[in-house]
Amino acid sequence: MEYRQLGNSGLRVPVLSFGTGTFGGSNEFFKAWGNTQVDEATRLINLCLEAGVNLFDTADAYSGGEAEEILGKALKGLRNKVLISTKAGFATGEGANDYGTSRLKLIKACEDSLKRLGTDHIDIYHMHAFDANTPIEETLKALEHLVESGKVRYIACSNFSGWHLMKSLSVSERYGWSKYIGHQAHYSLLNRDFEWELMPLGIEENIGTIVWSPLASGKLSGKYRRDQTVPQDGRVAQGGSPLISAEADDQRLYNIVDVLDELAEETGKNAAQIALNWLLQRPTVSSIIIGARNEQQLKQNLEAVGWNLTLDQIKRLDKASDTLPAYPYWHQRQTPILNSAPKLY
Repeated sequence: MEYRQLGNSGLRVPVLSFGTGTFGGSNEFFKAWGNTQVDEATRLINLCLEAGVNLFDTADAYSGGEAEEILGKALKGLRNKVLISTKAGFATGEGANDYGTSRLKLIKACEDSLKRLGTDHIDIYHMHAFDANTPIEETLKALEHLVESGKVRYIACSNFSGWHLMKSLSVSERYGWSKYIGHQAHYSLLNRDFEWELMPLGIEENIGTIVWSPLASGKLSGKYRRDQTVPQDGRVAQGGSPLISAEADDQRLYNIVDVLDELAEETGKNAAQIALNWLLQRPTVSSIIIGARNEQQLKQNLEAVGWNLTLDQIKRLDKASDTLPAYPYWHQRQTPILNSAPKLY
């Protein structure tokens, strides 16, 4: 397994990490992701560790905290061998202070996560989304308190826009507080908006990217092809991906899948492995979160590392998946002398 630095820190993370969104399945939304319980979770974690994957990602909002509980039980006796990443900010109750990243919410959320996980510290603590109702200073000072108390080792964010992240970094620098070292972001061959603003920011400020939904809710898994019925056992058919709305262009999806099929013939790898490997060649990407409902899926995804697509193969995927950026990025493409694009190769 390859390990990479996570942003501007000394923390090294595996290029593949394991996501626990499939753990629990205690409500209809997460049931569409999966309903992995402790015994199976333990087997999946052991497979990950055998392959060198030691970073496990979860969130307090996954199945109402059940995912954290199952992960904690499955990791019993293994804590010193693993890294745990969890998130806070989404609603965990119906009270007025049960959502967001206020000082009140964060300190309680962290303590609750520690109890569910059965640990005394969180290695990477993500803000699950930007909270526009709470002053950035309040959020970051609360996080600094958690770091100084030893409950959190590193802080990171998720689903921030460029200005959210840049302002947060500025506030941390002004007061000498801990900075976000990573950004958990939505990125795949099918969803390349990340490249317009967040990737250049990550390069400039040395923010490591941890990718979520790298297979676009399974649409890049090889199950979706032209003139075929949508798989009824997939997350899309079962309503488990309502947040992903940028994937409506089926023609573009099938163009990408066509190239994935061509490369599968050339490399002997499957579509999912190729899609994951493409991501590993992109700037700022430190780790990709893979999920699995069963051991077979996990074993297949783990084979996305240990080899690389050629430059020509990457360019063919780039061409098939390219989209016109939103303004002002399409305009900036026309003024390359003034606006340096990320160096992808």
